[in-house]
Amino acid sequence: MAKLSGDEIEECTEVFDLFDFWDGRDGLVDANKVGDFLRCLGLNPTEELLLKCGGTQTMGEKQYKLDELMPIYQEVLLAKAAGTAAEFIEAFKTFDREGQGFISSAELRHCLSAMGDRLTDVEMEEILGFTGTEEDLEGNIKYGEFIDKVMAGPEK
Repeated sequence: MAKLSGDEIEECTEVFDLFDFWDGRDGLVDANKVGDFLRCLGLNPTEELLLKCGGTQTMGEKQYKLDELMPIYQEVLLAKAAGTAAEFIEAFKTFDREGQGFISSAELRHCLSAMGDRLTDVEMEEILGFTGTEEDLEGNIKYGEFIDKVMAGPEK
């Protein structure tokens, strides 16, 4: 595995200190908080990846020191993003009854809130807002453009 940069180590240490502070300053962070720890560092791991890397769903099951969390951070940092634009487009074709490249807004919202790592209504609205996704007059969204914008990530 590649070594972390000094900036990455410093950022991990700062976030760890915050989590440790709120958890009683014992030098440990609960494994149940691994996902929150990684998200504070700008990563977006799936629940499956978190469990694979040592996270837990139950509070108090396990705890980590900073030097134990660093390899987890590094593994998630290097993890390949799940899915390609072509794979997502293929999945959305299931909902494209007419083969025109559109999905109804209601079906898109249902997919995002009911499948995989489920999103809340607020998270869905944020994604739609950040991508500039708008419905046409019939309540449909061009899913190819939506997927491209999501895969590109936020503008910097």
